[in-house]
Amino acid sequence: MKNLLILGAGTAGTMMANKLAPELESRDWKITLVDQDETHYYQPGFLFIPFGIYSREDVIKRKRDYIRPGVELVMSAIEKIHPEENRVALANGQTLSYDALIIATGSDISPEETEGLTGEGWQRNIFDFYTVDGAVKLAAFLKDWKGGKMVMSVTEMPIKCPVAPLEFVFLADWFFTEQGIRDKVEIEYVTPLPGAFTKPVASRYLGDFLEKKNIKLTTDFDTGSVDGARNKLISYDETEIDYDLLVIVPTVMGAEVIGRSGMGDELRFVPTHDRTLQHKEYENIFVIGDAANIPASKAGSVAHFAADTVYDNFLRYIEGRPLLESFDGHANCFIESGFGKGLLIDFSYDVEPLPGKFPLPGIGPYSLLEESKMNHWGKMMFRWIYWNVLLKGAELPIEAQMSMAGKRRAS
Repeated sequence: MKNLLILGAGTAGTMMANKLAPELESRDWKITLVDQDETHYYQPGFLFIPFGIYSREDVIKRKRDYIRPGVELVMSAIEKIHPEENRVALANGQTLSYDALIIATGSDISPEETEGLTGEGWQRNIFDFYTVDGAVKLAAFLKDWKGGKMVMSVTEMPIKCPVAPLEFVFLADWFFTEQGIRDKVEIEYVTPLPGAFTKPVASRYLGDFLEKKNIKLTTDFDTGSVDGARNKLISYDETEIDYDLLVIVPTVMGAEVIGRSGMGDELRFVPTHDRTLQHKEYENIFVIGDAANIPASKAGSVAHFAADTVYDNFLRYIEGRPLLESFDGHANCFIESGFGKGLLIDFSYDVEPLPGKFPLPGIGPYSLLEESKMNHWGKMMFRWIYWNVLLKGAELPIEAQMSMAGKRRAS
C-alpha cells in the first residue's frame, strides 16, 4: 500500500482528503492527514465577529467531524519535512513516510515582524481580526467605544483574503451609523498598494465606495513600525498617522515548519508551479491553498478552485501521465459593503475583476462590482455551503476555470 500524506487539515487539506479518498480507496493508497489543532475555523466569519453579527461559536467546529471515514487523522505539530527522504518528522516523536505529499499548511499573521506592534497598545487599542481571539477582543472594545479616529492598516502584501480589510471599513461605517456615532468616528484606510485594491478596475470602483462612505484612503504607505505609547503608525519613510483605534492586518507568512524545512521563500511560502500546482523541485509534492507562492489571492475560493487541478494532477502523477496546466488563478469573492448589501468580484491570473453579471446555475445572476442585496445574502449563505458542501469535497455549480460569461470590459 502506498501513502499519501497531507499536511494541514484546514480548508485546503480537508477538501483534498475528502475529494481523493473515494478514488484512492480502490487504488491501494492510504491517506494520512496531519494537523496540530482539533478546531476547524471558518475564517471568513472572523470579519463579522467585531460587529456582533457572528460569535466565536459560529465559526468553530471539530475537525474530526468533517473528515471522511478511511482518512487517518494524526493530531500533532509538524517538526520538519525531509523531502529528499520522503518523510516528515512530527513533534510527538512519530516519523511518517510518504510516496506523495500534499502541503496545505496555510498561512497566519506574524505581528512580531513589525517593530512595536506587539508592544504597548496591543490588544488594548490595537487589534487584528484575522484570528478568532483578535476578532473577539475587538468586539469587546467596540461595544463601549465612544468614537475617535479608527485606522484600518494593511502592513504588507500578500494577505489572506485581500478584500477583507475593505469589508471591515465598510462594515464599520454601517456599525457606527447603527450605533448613532458615525459622526464621531473618522475612518482611514491605509494600504501599501497604489489604490484600494490590487487590480486597476476594481481599485477604481472600490475607491469610489470608500469616498462615498466618507472613508479616507491613504495609499503607498509601507508600514515600518507602530508606536503604541504615542498612538502612531509609522512608515519606513517616517510618515506618521495618528489613531485612537488601530485595526491592522500584520505581515502574513507561511507555516513555521516550511521555514524549518528550508522549503520556502522569505515569507515561508512554498515554490509552486502556478498552473499545475506541483512543487517546483519535487515531483511527488503538490501544494494547495495559502501555503503556495503562486500569484493568486490567498482566499478560500482559490483553494476550492485549485482543488480540481490538484485532484486531476495527483491522479495523473500516480498514473505516470503528463500534468495539466489547468489552474488559472481563479478567485471569486463576495465583498460585504454594509447596510445589507454586498459586491462580487470574479477574476484570474489573466483577467482582472470586471463589471457585469455572474451567472450561477439554479440561482440566477449576481451583480459584479455593483452593490446588491443578493450579493449580501450570497455572502451570508456561504457559511452553510462551506460546512456542508465545500469542506466535504463536493462540487459547487461554479466552474474551476474563470468564465467571461456576463462580464463586460470596463471603460
